[in-house]
Amino acid sequence: MSEQQHIHLPQGSVEKQTTTLNLGPTHPATHGVFQNILEIDGERVMSAESTVGYIHRAFEKIAERRPYYQITPLTDRLNYCSSPINNMGWHLTVEKLLGIQTPKRVDYLRVIIMELARITDHLICNGVVGVDTGAFTGFLYLMQFRELAYEIYEEVCGSRLTTNIGRIGGFERNFTPVAFQKIEKFLAEYPKALKEFETLMTRNRIFVDRTTGVGAISAERAMNYGFTGPNLRAAGVDYDVRVAHPYSSYEDFDFTIPVGSTGDCYDRYLVRNAEMWQSLSIIRQAMDKLKGLPEDVYHADVPAYYLPEKQDVYNKMEALIYHFKIIMGESDILPGELYNAVEGANGELGFYLISDGGRSPYRLHFRRPCFIYYQAYPELVKGAMLSDAIICLSSLNLIAGELDA
Repeated sequence: MSEQQHIHLPQGSVEKQTTTLNLGPTHPATHGVFQNILEIDGERVMSAESTVGYIHRAFEKIAERRPYYQITPLTDRLNYCSSPINNMGWHLTVEKLLGIQTPKRVDYLRVIIMELARITDHLICNGVVGVDTGAFTGFLYLMQFRELAYEIYEEVCGSRLTTNIGRIGGFERNFTPVAFQKIEKFLAEYPKALKEFETLMTRNRIFVDRTTGVGAISAERAMNYGFTGPNLRAAGVDYDVRVAHPYSSYEDFDFTIPVGSTGDCYDRYLVRNAEMWQSLSIIRQAMDKLKGLPEDVYHADVPAYYLPEKQDVYNKMEALIYHFKIIMGESDILPGELYNAVEGANGELGFYLISDGGRSPYRLHFRRPCFIYYQAYPELVKGAMLSDAIICLSSLNLIAGELDA
């Protein structure tokens, strides 16, 4: 829907005409239900006003009425392109509150799943950036490997998109030999497809011209807005939560932090591509580190917070008691106030938790990286072409589920 506006200038001046254009909330190019009200002069964006709230679900308030272990499915619906990272971030937050120390094997298994999720998120983002510049082939090259990653999730936990993967203290079940076989298959086949994708896109003159200089932001402005993740690193700042505040034994891994310089769409594309290569390296290192560790360990020894196996519940009184206490929310939760963050696919994904010792959080706030950097969108597209406004949305990797929790 658009509306023409006539701007009346002083006598003797030529009347200028602009158009108000609703980009979203139902336009397919917005990749989600959010609205941008653009004032355009021809195809030039004069100003933009972003609107959120079309997918409001009150997750934070719902979480304050749920036991801790029931909050995991809510986190899935934040960034649903990489939901396992959301799950692990929540588990790590609760474990920090409770003082739970997980075994190394649990840490390495979590790293494998989180880096797989990072790859699936980045391949969707960069594939869609290609689609929005008119290149559909690269998207097809990569999407089949998102399916393979989802098969790995399915083998581990039975779910695919919104995974609800893992539990407080570890995983709900051990990884099967089939899961490891699928991970090995992914490590063997994906690098070839990623290389082909880069060959198609990275030096493609049309793609380079459509993305270079578009949606650029300086390091100073990015930090002022609160950017994190690939969008901040594309502007030249090498901040990564995995390095600055290691968790899940990330300090045991050798990897580099890709950075750009201009903070434009092209640099954001390059940074995400480079991060996929780093994630592949981390997964390979984690697979090697698993060798020699006890194969039957997949959760911490915390019976008061970790649901026992059904067979034990049916046959052992102690397991039945623990099961009842956890399900009914009668396990003692320590009071406290903390903030814990992980490196989500889009940036720093944080959980600010206040516990009063009850069965549910007293207060819980999700720091969603998309919500933070979406505020910069009007500045990034001002003066750009209408087609550039679409590419900027794609390269920022805006996920509607993170905009309004």
